[in-house]
Amino acid sequence: MRKAIASLALLAFLAAYVFLVGSLSGPLAALPPLVQLVVYVLAGFLWVLPVRPLFRWMNAPQAERD
Repeated sequence: MRKAIASLALLAFLAAYVFLVGSLSGPLAALPPLVQLVVYVLAGFLWVLPVRPLFRWMNAPQAERD
């Protein structure tokens, strides 16, 4: 059940993150192409930081039931 919940949360987060980064395309269009490249490469890696705790929780072993 934990993996199903985490998967749905991850999909919701990624959808919002893609929308947010995509909405920056207008203001970023005025910047030089190299700066745009750096911003999009960073955005491609930075999404992992907020979901790292979710991955840990999803893959943590369940407590043994007594």
